[in-house]
Amino acid sequence: MFPPVDTKNLRAVEAFVEEKFAVMYGKADLVWLRTIFRDIEHLFAGRHPDYAAIDLRYHDLEHTLQACVCLTLLLEGRHQAEVEPRVDARHFELALSAVLLHDAGYIRLRSDNVGTGAKYTFCHVLRSCAFAASYLPGLGANDYEVEAVLGAINCTGPTKEISRLYFREPVERIIGCALATADYLGQMAAADYPDELEILYHEFKESDDFLHLAPSRRAFKSAEDLKQKTPFFWQQFVKRKLESDFQAVYRFLARPYPHGPNPYLEAVEKNIAKIKRRNAAAARAARA
Repeated sequence: MFPPVDTKNLRAVEAFVEEKFAVMYGKADLVWLRTIFRDIEHLFAGRHPDYAAIDLRYHDLEHTLQACVCLTLLLEGRHQAEVEPRVDARHFELALSAVLLHDAGYIRLRSDNVGTGAKYTFCHVLRSCAFAASYLPGLGANDYEVEAVLGAINCTGPTKEISRLYFREPVERIIGCALATADYLGQMAAADYPDELEILYHEFKESDDFLHLAPSRRAFKSAEDLKQKTPFFWQQFVKRKLESDFQAVYRFLARPYPHGPNPYLEAVEKNIAKIKRRNAAAARAARA
């Protein structure tokens, strides 16, 4: 089964993460992880007093859980490889906090009744950081820990160069690289990724409309345009960032490490091949 847990089921993902955490760190306390999973469930479901439920169909709770599972497996592989700097139990908790909060910025305030959270695509990383900065101290995180989580979330911005970002400790940069890697691979390896591109386009369109972006400045002119550009996006943008900017931490997803197959890369390549076939079929139909 790939991934090895149902990413539509928050309780199943929580149990999966807790099991991996317990194996890696022995008798480490599970209170932090259980608390943040509960609070994220409430936030996305609209049970937070200040925020409405998530109303996006692509960047939904499952997207967050896909990244969460990928990040957990990546950190597990790195832990088993015993490379330095080590990610200890507390850094693992902070990494999981970052992945669960990294798209909180798509969620609208209850007082915001215009459109959907997709309009915040351009600034959702900043909004995610703002939410995390106000939420984490209530869980007991100190200023250094909050800074580490915000640094990791900042790594998920597509225009950010991680090498230019400041991190207080080397392990915090590793967490940022791991989160950014999991954000891309978690979604692009999903079995339904080729079918979700139309939905993703409409999120981009709502954001562009909200910003009154001129047609000439929009990355995608139509859903078909996005589909046509996706293979190039993977080959020339994502793969290069995975290898260089993200310090190739994707290699820790190989089972066994270091020379075993990497199920995430294999799944993405399979999806890209499917998208290429669909693009070719659409081009033939247009010429007929």
